[in-house]
Amino acid sequence: EKMNSTMSEEPDALSVVNQLRDLAADPLNRRAIVQDQGCLPGLILFLDHPSPPVVHSALLALRYLAECRANRDKMKSELGMMLSLQNVIQKTTTPGETKLLASEVYDILQSCNMSETDNVNEMNYRRRKAQFFLGSTNKRAKTVVLHIDGLDDSSRRNLCEEALLKIKGVISFTFQMAVQRCVVRIRSDLKAEALATAIASTKVMKAQQVVKSESGEEMLVPFQDTPVEVEQNTDLPDYLPEDESPSKEQDKAVSRVGSHPEGAGSWLSTAANFLSRSFYW
Repeated sequence: EKMNSTMSEEPDALSVVNQLRDLAADPLNRRAIVQDQGCLPGLILFLDHPSPPVVHSALLALRYLAECRANRDKMKSELGMMLSLQNVIQKTTTPGETKLLASEVYDILQSCNMSETDNVNEMNYRRRKAQFFLGSTNKRAKTVVLHIDGLDDSSRRNLCEEALLKIKGVISFTFQMAVQRCVVRIRSDLKAEALATAIASTKVMKAQQVVKSESGEEMLVPFQDTPVEVEQNTDLPDYLPEDESPSKEQDKAVSRVGSHPEGAGSWLSTAANFLSRSFYW
């Protein structure tokens, strides 16, 4: 029994893992989080959590951390990492988007010290395996690059994340704040317009799609203004109920951490303390 299964700790687990995910979204924090004693083992334990949003959020944090090449070896060799990712992929109760995200993280880590050829073969094998678990309805994922007008600070990024997480079919996303971009992985049967509709619903941001022309130059293509019917995520409970968005104080804390990496250190120790209280090591 790894954790105290008291219901009162549930919101705590989600808020801690969401804080870690927000910290990991900032490239300046990625090395520090992986070097920290408690955070990586904590995220691995979260992969085993009974609540689907906690697992999904932990995977998003790991996806961000794995983007930093220097982190991959340590992550791959961390006790329980690869096994827990496999468990998420193979569990029949795991939602489809979460399975795809877990196999994406697994692929990145698995291929971190292979030759190119092995790497490609391994990834193809993993994908076929993931397809098998997902069933034929989940075709391959596709990547959409968005340029988002108004994406200029961490509170806007959080708004954007909340809007994207509500769409059924969104697997993962990575923010490139410096260039106001968001790279979104979605199931191939989801229309990219749905992402634009969700971002427009924030009222403060607007998305255009970044596409490459035949000559390899990037162009911005505006989406049609007609809103698309978006299928809401039903297999994951909403991250935040509509009427209960986090207090302004909390927003300030998150943006403070995001904008000053040195503030991340003290936050990480708080997270690690929480993790060591919640889990029996």
